[in-house]
Amino acid sequence: MLGRLGLEPWDVTRTREAEAKELGVEEWPRDAEHRDRWIEALAAHPKLIQRPIITAEDGTAVVGRSEEAVRDALSRR
Repeated sequence: MLGRLGLEPWDVTRTREAEAKELGVEEWPRDAEHRDRWIEALAAHPKLIQRPIITAEDGTAVVGRSEEAVRDALSRR
């Protein structure tokens, strides 16, 4: 999904959630070397993933943080 979004795991992480604070993700490096650590944290704590993530018919995806993003995703063919 990250590939379809064109984002890294830290880009879709809700860092202000209590679980994120407990894990200390704000302090984690945001680089290729630590990417798996971020992915593992998101898999173990799905509440930390920003949502909704909308997949479009054209194979792309978007995090629907705004009404505009949702409309854009829904209009893709």
